[in-house]
Amino acid sequence: MKSLIVYCSSHGTTEKVVGILSDYLAGEVVSVDLKKDNNIIDLKNYDAVIIGGSIHAGMIQRRIKKFIQTHHDELVDKELGLFLVCMREGDFAVEQFNNAYPQDLRKNSVALGLFGGEFLVSKMNFFERQVVKKVDGITTDQYKLDLEAIREFATRFNDLKMMV
Repeated sequence: MKSLIVYCSSHGTTEKVVGILSDYLAGEVVSVDLKKDNNIIDLKNYDAVIIGGSIHAGMIQRRIKKFIQTHHDELVDKELGLFLVCMREGDFAVEQFNNAYPQDLRKNSVALGLFGGEFLVSKMNFFERQVVKKVDGITTDQYKLDLEAIREFATRFNDLKMMV
């Protein structure tokens, strides 16, 4: 089974998550960062698709939204996994996840994941640093990735691959 991970990474955290996730996934895995790769993706070449992004100012990246809009009808028919990298927890994180991904795709997904996140203040521009400081009171790098959630997501996704 060949899987595609489509993601967008602004400061490197989502890219880090994709690397960890890829190590846990069975079979061939191809990953594409929409921020770096503008090539047209043919979903017919993949049995399963995982989409992941991160939250910035309460929203998932525009490139992820556009990818979902462009490929929505194909994604509904794919074995699908969705994940989100965000610093919020609990109900607020679930709300951000639900706002990031359409309901029909969430319902169709075999694996859903909230993987925690990082505030990489050292990689942020001036404006981003000011927003993070004002909204969250954060002035230094913060690390809260949930490695167990990434492993559980991969296990659910691999279980799907064994059934196919």
